[in-house]
Amino acid sequence: METPITLITGTSKGIGKFLAQHYLGQGHRVIGCSRSDTDWKPEGYEHHIADVADETDVKKLFSAIRKQYGKLDHLINNAGIASMNHFMLTPVATVHKILNTNFVGTFLFCREAAKLMKKQQYGRIVNFSTVAVPLKLEGEAVYAASKAAVISFTQVIARELADFGITVNAVGPTPVQTDLIAAVPKDKIQNLLSRQAIHKFAEFEDVANVVDFFLGKESAFITGQVLFLGGI
Repeated sequence: METPITLITGTSKGIGKFLAQHYLGQGHRVIGCSRSDTDWKPEGYEHHIADVADETDVKKLFSAIRKQYGKLDHLINNAGIASMNHFMLTPVATVHKILNTNFVGTFLFCREAAKLMKKQQYGRIVNFSTVAVPLKLEGEAVYAASKAAVISFTQVIARELADFGITVNAVGPTPVQTDLIAAVPKDKIQNLLSRQAIHKFAEFEDVANVVDFFLGKESAFITGQVLFLGGI
């Protein structure tokens, strides 16, 4: 059986690192990227230093994938940043940074991945949204807006890519105990968790379970969907 080629963004830590290890364990060849180098490089893993919002970096990464493997089976757009602040106190530089990483990065990786996947008439793309969108989470206006854009983008390109055997879906995690929420006040996190049907943090395994489902060959008839965790 041919080894699946899986590209995951934001693999230096958190969910991205967990997913990289998870798919290595399933026998995938995993390509990861982050803005800095990583101190873990297990067998079967290849790391690239890239800013997901930098078109030159992204094209360079995909050029390397094309030369090395000639194909790409899976793309997981995990890289993301957040900034909890009232929108009236949010500098425009923060807005650009969040939109660039969360939306522009997702756009660039989807576009370049689709070119490779189209050649083989097969591909699975999983984008990351957040429960901050349906919960209309106060203090996360810009973050939620960037991830709402990811949902809309996912649903439209799912239609544009359907004829090429490429599915595009999104997962919307609840808070996971990572660096992304480390600076958020405890009471705000508890308030968010209380609005879920299941009042607890998500585990990395919960997120991987949804990604597994979307990546499966059996999921060929599932596209343009968003699956929120926690009972939102």
